[in-house]
Amino acid sequence: MKGKHLEWIKETVETVVIALVLAFLIRTFVVQTFWIPSGSMEPTLLVGDRIMAYKLFYGISKVKRGDILIFKFPLDPRKDFVKRVIGLPGDTIEIRDKKVYINGKRLIEPYVFHSDRWNTGFPRDEYGPVKVPPGSLFVLGDNRDSSEDSRYWGYVPQKNIIGEVFLIYWPPWRVRIVKPPPIKFAREETLSFFPQALLAGIY
Repeated sequence: MKGKHLEWIKETVETVVIALVLAFLIRTFVVQTFWIPSGSMEPTLLVGDRIMAYKLFYGISKVKRGDILIFKFPLDPRKDFVKRVIGLPGDTIEIRDKKVYINGKRLIEPYVFHSDRWNTGFPRDEYGPVKVPPGSLFVLGDNRDSSEDSRYWGYVPQKNIIGEVFLIYWPPWRVRIVKPPPIKFAREETLSFFPQALLAGIY
């Protein structure tokens, strides 16, 4: 009887250890969960949403425009931030009257919310042009008038990328797959750039 009890304890301990190791490996290399504490990504991500980010083999070479990323805040790596990728390495970014232009073409952004449509100012609504440095990303919040993002503190370096948001799993009525929208540009609106106007690496 004592032998069976010891065997049960051994099997239980082994199961718990294996489960903990698997949980650690999954969290470290595959997926990680996060909680949304602010409204900078509304209406896409709401305060209180719990999300999952995909991490496995996800680096800057896999990043697509429109992806929602989790990354370490460049000015304080102890903090995790969530924003949408707007500019890829080598892109020229400019904001005019709240409209985003990439390489001279206006980006169509159906996910953006503007809470303040009447006031404009630098750098929130008038910004650039700047050229995104190699190995870096330019990111913005969907709640464009209430987001601290690349307009204020610069670029996200490759080493700070944690993963791509792919799922809202809580609360139950918010459960959904998070997919970036198709990237489209407005044909009728373009900007002309002069080389000397590009402020590469300055934000």
